Amino acid sequence: MAATLKVTHKAIGVEVRRGTYDIVVDGQPAGSLEMNDSIEIPVERGRHTLQVRSGRKSSRTQTFEAAESQTVAFRCTGKSFLPSFLASFVVPSLALQLRREADDRFL
Repeated sequence: MAATLKVTHKAIGVEVRRGTYDIVVDGQPAGSLEMNDSIEIPVERGRHTLQVRSGRKSSRTQTFEAAESQTVAFRCTGKSFLPSFLASFVVPSLALQLRREADDRFL
């Protein structure tokens, strides 16, 4: 049985970068995500990379391990602190934030 990668596009408060985000898993397109939506993508167990993109803007690449039958969850947003927001115009990989959510097994 494969593992599941769950990505949610959600922000608390106002988000300037609200467009559709493209999901890239292991360097390959894996789907797209609208604001306040989630997507579940089956992945094989093992080490993977994840990135979200919106045109020129992107997140930094995150690496994660997926175990058999595990759900690995991330939340992405275009919201950031003002210095990061301004820097993202020069460094597009700072434009979108991608954070791993807590593992349900330990809550």
